[in-house]
Amino acid sequence: MKHKLPAFLEGIEAPVDGEIATCKFAVSRMGENAVVVGIDEVGRGPLAGPVVACAAVLKSPDALLTLNDSKKLTRPKREAMYQAVQDACECFAVASASVEEIDRMNILEADFLAMRRALQALGMPGIKESAPQIPIFQKGSFAKVLGSPLKAQGSLLIAVDGNLKIHGIPEEIQIPVVKGDGRIASISAASILAKVFRDRYMDELEKKFPGYGFDKHAGYGTKAHLEAIRRQGMTPEHRKSFHPKSLQTELDL
Repeated sequence: MKHKLPAFLEGIEAPVDGEIATCKFAVSRMGENAVVVGIDEVGRGPLAGPVVACAAVLKSPDALLTLNDSKKLTRPKREAMYQAVQDACECFAVASASVEEIDRMNILEADFLAMRRALQALGMPGIKESAPQIPIFQKGSFAKVLGSPLKAQGSLLIAVDGNLKIHGIPEEIQIPVVKGDGRIASISAASILAKVFRDRYMDELEKKFPGYGFDKHAGYGTKAHLEAIRRQGMTPEHRKSFHPKSLQTELDL
């Protein structure tokens, strides 16, 4: 089920203002100890590499005023902000789902898997996912924020970028936000952390598989990337379920 923009966010464009409005909504719904968790992902569209998700809780709505959608920031700007974003978070976890998992279960379910892994790493009860191939990058936990891991699920409001709720997580504690990475600061933080984490991983893939340009296109289907696949074939990091039909025919995949 696709969800529309929550009424309390209508007319709000600045991420800090959106974070404040979401925190007020969370308190009205869950009580004074409610905590807003922003979640975003990166890597749904590429032909290669993992999908990466981040769950983040800010120290305060205005902990970093320059937070915004990672797609609106250049890579040098994201890199320059990376440590400041980490410092602005009370806790965060960056998790992933592998190429094999993407091909086996489809990209949407793999996306949700990465999100559940991030929430599990922070201590959300009721989730029992296997560890991802790429080690989780993490700071703190919900226990530190809430004082007790057992109270975490009932005290969290999970703000998810997009119009869908995460499968396998209680629906009543989730709120999907269309273009949330530009509307809610904690989602903006998650967006930047996930993007920088994945970009750096793709940089390492270029060292491992030189000539594909992973450090430039991050696995997306650019002309140069497609030409590299035709020239060098696929690597184990390429998603077999994602290649254009024309390329599948050429390579007889």
